[in-house]
Amino acid sequence: MYRAFMIAAMLFLGYIANAQTPAAVIPDFSFEKEDGTAFTRKSMTAGTISFFVFFDTECDHCLHAIEYLEAHRQELLQAKLYLVTLDGKEKARSFLTEHASGLVKVKNTTVLLDTKNQFITRFGPRKYPSLMLYSKQGKLLLYDDDEKKIPSFLKEIREQIKK
Repeated sequence: MYRAFMIAAMLFLGYIANAQTPAAVIPDFSFEKEDGTAFTRKSMTAGTISFFVFFDTECDHCLHAIEYLEAHRQELLQAKLYLVTLDGKEKARSFLTEHASGLVKVKNTTVLLDTKNQFITRFGPRKYPSLMLYSKQGKLLLYDDDEKKIPSFLKEIREQIKK
């Protein structure tokens, strides 16, 4: 029921405020890693490209996004990938094991559980899946909520690596 409320709230907020603006810089946050330890903005590796993917295990578009990232995980090695979900640990683990087993084993991928419901208010996504690419300085480079736009994120990662 709580999950349904959060999804309804996110959709409602997206509907009435399509003006919700994605965070221009990586905001302060406190998520939980799968092992239960805290993961905050300060936990991030400084000076790296950060790619946040906000997903829901029951979202068909999120499924396609995760599967695309799985198929192109080699192209993501130069960025830190943060897979963030409101779903519980077991649901997230099951979903990712089934659809992105290689991706979650790569050293640059971190699965984060948003147990305090901070992603929506602090990062400002409009809907699922939300894709946010931040520069080495923590500034927003690209935002989209269409999984079909992932190739442009991969292209931007390649461009940022050249800099």
